[in-house]
Amino acid sequence: MSFDPGMLHNNGHTAYANGSGPGIRETGVVEKLLTSYGFIQCSERQARLFFHCSQYNGNLQELKIGDDVEFEVSSDRRTGKPIAVKLLKIKPEVLPEERISGQVGPDLHVYPFTVLHGYIHPVVSSVPLNLDGKAAPGQVPTGSVCYERNGEVFYLTYTPDDVEGNVPLETGDKVSFYMETNKHTGAVSARNIQLVKKKQARCQGVVCATKEAFGFIERADVVKEIFFHYSEFKGDLEALQAGDDVEFTIKDRNGKEVATDVRLLPQGTVIFEDISIEQFEGTVVKVIPKVPTKNQSDPLPGRISTRIGFSEKELPFGEKDTKSKVTLLEGDHIQFNISTDRRDKLERATNIEILPDTFNLTKETREMGVIAAIRDGFGFIKCVDRDARMFFHFSEVLEESQLHISDEVEFTVVPVGSVKLFTKDMLSAQRNHAVRIKKLPKGTVSFHTQSEQRFVGVVEKEVVSASNKNTSPTKGKEKEAEEGVIAYEDCGVKLTVPYHVKDLEGGTYPQAGDKVEFCINEVKRTGHQSAVSIRVLNRNASNSRRLHGFVAALKDNFGFIETANHDQEVFFHYSEMCGDVDNLELGDTVEYTLSKGKGNKVSAEKVTKVAAVNGTGEDVGASVLAGKIIRPIRSVDPSQTEYQGLIEVTEEGGDKGQNYAFGIMGMTNKADCLQKGEHVKFQVCTVTQTGQKMACNVVPQRRAPVECVKDQFGFITYEVGESKKLFFHVKEVQDGVELQIGDEVEFSVVFNQRTGKCSACNVRRVSEGPKPVATPRPDRLVNRLKSITLDDASAPRLVILRQPRGPDNSKGFSVERKTRQPGVID
Repeated sequence: MSFDPGMLHNNGHTAYANGSGPGIRETGVVEKLLTSYGFIQCSERQARLFFHCSQYNGNLQELKIGDDVEFEVSSDRRTGKPIAVKLLKIKPEVLPEERISGQVGPDLHVYPFTVLHGYIHPVVSSVPLNLDGKAAPGQVPTGSVCYERNGEVFYLTYTPDDVEGNVPLETGDKVSFYMETNKHTGAVSARNIQLVKKKQARCQGVVCATKEAFGFIERADVVKEIFFHYSEFKGDLEALQAGDDVEFTIKDRNGKEVATDVRLLPQGTVIFEDISIEQFEGTVVKVIPKVPTKNQSDPLPGRISTRIGFSEKELPFGEKDTKSKVTLLEGDHIQFNISTDRRDKLERATNIEILPDTFNLTKETREMGVIAAIRDGFGFIKCVDRDARMFFHFSEVLEESQLHISDEVEFTVVPVGSVKLFTKDMLSAQRNHAVRIKKLPKGTVSFHTQSEQRFVGVVEKEVVSASNKNTSPTKGKEKEAEEGVIAYEDCGVKLTVPYHVKDLEGGTYPQAGDKVEFCINEVKRTGHQSAVSIRVLNRNASNSRRLHGFVAALKDNFGFIETANHDQEVFFHYSEMCGDVDNLELGDTVEYTLSKGKGNKVSAEKVTKVAAVNGTGEDVGASVLAGKIIRPIRSVDPSQTEYQGLIEVTEEGGDKGQNYAFGIMGMTNKADCLQKGEHVKFQVCTVTQTGQKMACNVVPQRRAPVECVKDQFGFITYEVGESKKLFFHVKEVQDGVELQIGDEVEFSVVFNQRTGKCSACNVRRVSEGPKPVATPRPDRLVNRLKSITLDDASAPRLVILRQPRGPDNSKGFSVERKTRQPGVID
């Protein structure tokens, strides 16, 4: 049942101002009574009316002060003032003397006539304890009570004096009371109120588990969980989750306590514990087992020993009390706060973190290594003292900083059984894991120890071959494993030590019989020794003569070397390269030995990169000449037999028409592919060894206008070979510039050996071309447009056959159409 607030404190009457219409009766109380007249206090309004005893219908001797009467209002003919006529005594209502039961209501008021929200049970609104200045002067604070009788709801007021025993009442309390009518006002109120039962208090808690149709709440008043069914949750069930703060009412069903009327509270409302501001230090005396035993029921199995004041104290802790998931070990020196449960005053350690000096106190063995691989959530460490790489999880990193490959770290190794596994099938073969990982400064970890003393020895066996770039990874490892041998003496004892090409200094490739100086490096893990920092001291004269040259071309697994005279090229395979082929670039100076292979073909062996020497020569002319490529070098056009390219002088002067040869070292940009027909500028130099004059510092003059631009390609007005147009793709235009016809550009030229055609790349706009001028409309069209009017029914009309589509596939025009004047171009 719901209550109607409009029913409160009316008593079923309507008040009228300045009297009422004829025949309308009012009620009141006899206030003053004399021999022939008296006065009545109106019940419905604040009015005091005169009446004559002749207007009383009944025995005047029975009429007394305080009697309730009913009357009509009329006017005095002489004065015009309102008076009471046709008086009739009302029989007093006999109120029941039995006590009526009720319940304290939800609202508090300081006003005499209180309006309450509805309740099914009789309700009382409690009297406020503090008025806060809201009550009018002289006004007594009141509450209200409602009760139900014969299906109808009635509301009564009460004051603190009406409560027996001066018991403070709260909203929702069940009470019993008597009813009393004020003879002066006719208002009915409650009196002699007695408390029957205090209202049931609402409890608070946190949802700790949610199942398919029910859940559990951890109570905030006692250390206990309580069951609730989802039908008792008042709110969005989809949004309810573990950890939400709620309030509820406890009811007994089938002998068990359950939570009913469960409602959400703002997050952070429910607080179970008080955490100390002060931090304490202690020692871990018992760690939490990573694999719980069947009989383990203690939610706080860990123990910490600490000294508080002058006494030793042992505090428990659980899994959630550590700041990180780093493994704790017995004897760890830690820092923590103390949490006190408000419900049972239990103290425990929380916010536990390991202090840096803990490794000095524990008896654990710390190892070092380098991060070798990182995956999603875990990684592997290359250990200094172990062959196998060690697995680790990111949760075991002590610092919050992120680890990267090659970072140096310190860690503890523990068996798998003592570490909680995050991936069961990932590393079934791994028996140990790295935990408690600490990042170290760069240069701390070393896998080798190198002798300070330098030894002198003779190459007894040279390295057969280095890594082959064209071989598979497995074969490559086999190649790298091949090593040379150096014989030396130490304290009169003849010894031998292996060496690898990567440990050479100066780029000189040692051969059998060469005298070398070196240091000895020892691997900490295995004790294996090898020679490092090897430098050739004296080369055996019987060895083949070493030549110098310059890298002219690099292909997939081979290349070509330009000879020191710049007139020929020599083939070499990457397997003959001593060192890393990836470090080679065009124009690098190399040292090599010539050998004849199958078919008496000459090739370079034992190619070693050395320090740069002078290029084509030192005698360079001061004048800069203009010329034209009449033959490229052989790396640009492999079909020609000659290696050198030729430049013909084109500018007016004494040298016009003269040809000069050039090689890779004569080009300013070694990666530039100079094509036949290209215009260049160059200088003339003299080769020291032969005295031949050659072109050097050759720079192409590639600047030309854009002839046309299509959708994704265009052409440049530039003559290369037999073609007078040079193709380019828009992807080759730098900075994403949109080229227009007439723009002047600079570019590089590349030759496609498959198609035999050239194209432009690295296109860069130098200057913009002239803007296109709009062509005026013909006079005949302008005159026709001027003669057409919008009202002319015979004029041609525009009919839309298909809505246009924009670049983003949208329909219609995005720009608002404007009225245009015929013959005028914007």
